[in-house]
Amino acid sequence: MAPLQSAQRVAPPTPLTNSRIESEYRARTRRSAELYEEARKVIPAGLTHDSRTLLPYPIYAARGAGPFKWDVDGNEYVDYFGGHGALILGHVHPAVVAAVQHQVAAGTHWGSSHELEVRWAQLVNRLIPCAERVRFTASGTEASHLALRLARAHTGKPKVIRFVGHFHGWHDAVAAGSMSHFDGGVPAGISPALVEQTILLPTDDVSAAVEAMRQRDDIAAVILEGSGASWGMVPLPKNFLSELRAATKRHGVVMILDEVITGFRWARGGAQQRFGVTPDMCVLAKIVAGGLPGGAVAGRADIMDQLDAEAAARSGREKIGHQGTFNSNPLCAAAAVATLSIVEKEDVCARAEATAEQIRAGMRDILAEEDVPWGIYGDASAFLVFQNPKGLKIDPKAFDPLALGFKEIKGVRNANLSHRLRISMLANGVDIMGAPGGLVSAVHGPKEVARTLDAFRTSVRWMKAEGDIKG
Repeated sequence: MAPLQSAQRVAPPTPLTNSRIESEYRARTRRSAELYEEARKVIPAGLTHDSRTLLPYPIYAARGAGPFKWDVDGNEYVDYFGGHGALILGHVHPAVVAAVQHQVAAGTHWGSSHELEVRWAQLVNRLIPCAERVRFTASGTEASHLALRLARAHTGKPKVIRFVGHFHGWHDAVAAGSMSHFDGGVPAGISPALVEQTILLPTDDVSAAVEAMRQRDDIAAVILEGSGASWGMVPLPKNFLSELRAATKRHGVVMILDEVITGFRWARGGAQQRFGVTPDMCVLAKIVAGGLPGGAVAGRADIMDQLDAEAAARSGREKIGHQGTFNSNPLCAAAAVATLSIVEKEDVCARAEATAEQIRAGMRDILAEEDVPWGIYGDASAFLVFQNPKGLKIDPKAFDPLALGFKEIKGVRNANLSHRLRISMLANGVDIMGAPGGLVSAVHGPKEVARTLDAFRTSVRWMKAEGDIKG
């Protein structure tokens, strides 16, 4: 088998037996360590999601409430993992819990259409600008798969423009170039013929995509994250979305906005509302299902109605088949309707964003005071930490991720630095995501911000003392 020349290579760090960071973490999480050893015997890598990777081992959660969660050792954490971004209302919001409890007593799966799915679709229709029609799936991966099939059927063309580092799930058509194989190489287990259907482009300049659409007549769709790669880890340049939208309209290419994270978070109507760019279709998941499993494709009626046998026949098209045992599952629909009803009535996005800005500003101040050349950034209710693995000259107060681009921000990473910051933050009572960074909910408040900043300052000092940070 050929070596993975284009894969992102990360050497696993060896345990640091003399590390205060690791010893503090291990001392607090003995039961998690035991469960991880049990898991490794029956689950590949001991994990059920690659993003939960953490060295020396992950924590095992036991319960959550509001902005907090607790692990099996009884440790309390301010939580910025937030159900991988699904919990804009925090853990176990009373209205969501009540809706799910009511529904579980009435039935978890009827194998029938039901009223809640109608109410759910109506909420998406009212909130999301492009959502003339809505079709539910069981996950974001399924939703992006369906959206691409609809776009190809609608245009009769095979190719799809995607962008390096933009994540749209793990199905074969979108795997290459999202988390690895950034040069467009073929990941293990995927047919080269499928990879050939992707035109993989950078996002530092929209002109490459505009020119591809001008020169070619075989492009069905363009799909991208509205935030930029990995919920804004590599932000899009200014006017990228609007210029891309204009080009797709000129050339009859279907624009698909991946709003799995940005939907109902960047604004009530997602990134498309925030930036004033309405795509032909969008992909939704996470918040759309209220923290339970679920996704959706929403978009123009003429594209979506290819799923409708009668409408497809009227337009002379073949109906697109779409099944899914857990599409619009009643439990998920109950959680979704409860959540989106609150999103519609209350300004939860603004509350979460204001808190995230406090965190970003506080972290910048800490880095400046501690003389640490890292960068803090992020849009809406996200915060991200650039740990500067190459030791570039960076002023934390003036950091601009766009000046670095994909290669410096995501293409070359030191995973050890990320793990070290995360376990240090956990040892100080805060759970962040692996970027590293986090997604803020509407229920995080001043006390949680203060705890987060205290944990960040302590973590930075510990990492400086152990040589992880060099000025």
